[in-house]
Amino acid sequence: MMSLQDAVMTKMKEAMRAKDTVALSSLRAIKSALLLAQTDGSGATMSEADEIKIVQKLVKQRQDSAAIYKEQGREDLAQPELDEVTVLAQFLPAQLSEEEVKAVVAEIIAATGAKGMQDMGRVMGQASGKLAGKADGKTISTVVKALLNA
Repeated sequence: MMSLQDAVMTKMKEAMRAKDTVALSSLRAIKSALLLAQTDGSGATMSEADEIKIVQKLVKQRQDSAAIYKEQGREDLAQPELDEVTVLAQFLPAQLSEEEVKAVVAEIIAATGAKGMQDMGRVMGQASGKLAGKADGKTISTVVKALLNA
């Protein structure tokens, strides 16, 4: 299997040939973030989960920026951010639907015997670990709250 860095480099070459500036800037952002993480001085090697977290962070930054631009009525600035999200998302595992997240969270609640909101931290910890890379934290949190309050 190709590492994330190799996949990014391959896509960068394709984007350069196609003169796709949006894809190129998105891919350069991933490459830069990966290089920064690798050369942080810790000497630790990056796992696939670490790479996914970096890409998720880049996606979240762009989604947040796009939301702010839309609030300010600046569609011209929001659209490039959303275009970059599309490019970045191809390096993430397929995201689970809210129904699939509910099923996993319900299993965790049953297994831990969680009774209410006082158990949210315990359930969130397990759910975040089990769903890492497959669902964003906001979705997980919303589902956990809904099921614990039910």
